[in-house]
Amino acid sequence: MTTYNLLQNYWWLIISVLGALLVFLLMVQGGQSMLIHYTKPDKRALLINSMGRKWELTYTTLVTFGGAFFASFPLFYSTSFGGAYWLWMLILFSFVIQAISYEYRSKPGNIYGSRFYDTLLLINGIVGPVLLGVAVATMFFGAEFTVVKSNILNMDGQSIISQWGPKHGLEAIANWKCLLFGVMVFFLARTLASLYFINNINDDEVNASQRHLLLINAGVFVPLFIAVVVVILTSPGMGQDCDANGNMKWMWIPYKYLHNYLTMWWALVIMLIGVGMVLYGIGKTLMKGDYKCGIWPAGIGTVLVVMTLFWVVGYNDTAYLPSLLDVKSSLTLRNSSSSEFTLKVMSVVSILVPFVLAYIAYCWYKMDHRKLTSDELDNTDHKY
Repeated sequence: MTTYNLLQNYWWLIISVLGALLVFLLMVQGGQSMLIHYTKPDKRALLINSMGRKWELTYTTLVTFGGAFFASFPLFYSTSFGGAYWLWMLILFSFVIQAISYEYRSKPGNIYGSRFYDTLLLINGIVGPVLLGVAVATMFFGAEFTVVKSNILNMDGQSIISQWGPKHGLEAIANWKCLLFGVMVFFLARTLASLYFINNINDDEVNASQRHLLLINAGVFVPLFIAVVVVILTSPGMGQDCDANGNMKWMWIPYKYLHNYLTMWWALVIMLIGVGMVLYGIGKTLMKGDYKCGIWPAGIGTVLVVMTLFWVVGYNDTAYLPSLLDVKSSLTLRNSSSSEFTLKVMSVVSILVPFVLAYIAYCWYKMDHRKLTSDELDNTDHKY
């Protein structure tokens, strides 16, 4: 394997870590989606302030994820973000209204009232996870686009190298496989949010209600997750294989993702460990009334599972964004990455990533070392 290929694989690993952390942090959106269950202002305030301390981490991780994709695999960025713009605009709009809500919900002179901003948070809590899940699902099930790199040499103004279908990403929402994936991510976010509320909020009423909601959300999430895994493992994927004449070419291969898990057995082992940790965190929280740390095994397990999903969709000569219109337009780690020089320079910068993660962990600890209570909110000027 060449140095260039190693760099491409390395940056896909970075992408997988950022994507996995983003899915974990979608618990903020999951928590916002549960505001509808709370009518008492003081209890609703506890949930909002608990999530308010973390929403910037989710927002920053989303931006970092997109930025890392742009820097390391720019063709994906221009193809997906630039072509499926209706889908991505809906996602970004939902995150914009989230930022506005946390900024102005409790500001003096709020003419709209807190319930208006609570509604915006609820919209982001539902739309964000579902549509992000739909967008990620296109990496497994394909999208309607074509790529013609030679167009960049055109001098007549038609230098766009990627073209999307007329619905510009909205067709993915109508794809039942992509939508199933999105709904699964939504209930995962709600499950993680319940686990986090139980760990972070010191209030008997909230704790009891969240344990009840955890039972419901996990009861929906687990069957959905099993269904998504079955669909992925039984679906064809775009990969390299020999044709009838013995020539290697890109084609749709039955059970491609299942073969990838079996070939990369270490990814399968990590996935099973991650699934076990998620189930352990959920199960122990439900069975032991005094156990409040389920978010940590479940959160770490979520990160492990999502990373393996990125690995099987990108490694082992697999197209991580298959084209439903033209096989040759499918994006792979080899045909969509930045230059070797760019990847080398960015790899030096990536040495700082562990330090950034350590800083985030430290800030998280400082924010959560005391459990959130109603008395604390009554005696502070900094609240959402």
